[in-house]
Amino acid sequence: MSGVALSPLPASIPVLLSTAIGTALCSASANTLNQVQEVPLDAQMARTRNRPLVRRAISPIHATAFGLATGVAGPALLWTMVNPTTALLGAFNIALYAGTYTALKRSSIINTWVGGVVGGIPPLMGWTACGGHIFPSPEHPIQLFLPSFLSSTPLDPLLIDNPLAPLALFMLLFSWQFPHFNSLSYFVRDAYAQAGYHMLSVISPAKNALVSFRHSLLFFPLCSVLVPLSGLTTWAFALTSLPPNIILAHAAWTFWSSGTEKHARSLFHHSLWWLPVILGLMMFHKQGIDWSSWFTAQAEDTEVDAQASRR
Repeated sequence: MSGVALSPLPASIPVLLSTAIGTALCSASANTLNQVQEVPLDAQMARTRNRPLVRRAISPIHATAFGLATGVAGPALLWTMVNPTTALLGAFNIALYAGTYTALKRSSIINTWVGGVVGGIPPLMGWTACGGHIFPSPEHPIQLFLPSFLSSTPLDPLLIDNPLAPLALFMLLFSWQFPHFNSLSYFVRDAYAQAGYHMLSVISPAKNALVSFRHSLLFFPLCSVLVPLSGLTTWAFALTSLPPNIILAHAAWTFWSSGTEKHARSLFHHSLWWLPVILGLMMFHKQGIDWSSWFTAQAEDTEVDAQASRR
């Protein structure tokens, strides 16, 4: 829902609820259909052998029926209650994850990059759910929010549907997959190898760590240039995002330089808190929101209530 929260465009409560439920149904479908196909492989790995299908807590027929039902219900809900663009993105993501990604896991290391695309699409769904556009057009051109000392013409973020903004969100979520998943796949690489998965951590552990480090470095221009330039946040985010980015980059560099399981786990744990912290900072610095005025108004309301209670 980061795309919804950070969009400058308004959305009604029914649209918000439909987006959340529809996205959850799409996710349930993709994960279920993925697990239906991977039962023999999941049974070989300690991390996945307790999944319901492996334990036969549910039959493949029932799981497939559930996956297909949610795969129809999710896009259908998004189509009728939100808009066709969001529904098509949801359906595409189901096919990409349960079809392309699942098949590539057993044949090519490119599966991780496809998985990164899967992770980057939900923010696009949130953005389009609010009526935003993800491709530029004459009616919705790319806008650049320059720092105040470089631009004398302020732009009103509440009136702008900027296609550069969803691109920034997509890139953040896409690149996050690599320090997150590559570190995880490193300390379970023996299980992946045993199951026959073609993961970069199995084929080339050193390159696996290097890719994690590269994407952790990419967060600096993404957060300090592209995100504020797109109008998602003020330029203050360029500074406040530096500490978490430095911490993550250091963890990724340590993992790359040492190549140890200990530092892979450290990077994985850092990736878990990094994403909510960055998204939280983006909300705090969201363009068009004056939190100081909001807190001042809240304090004034509290004072008025206190005075009224003393009378």
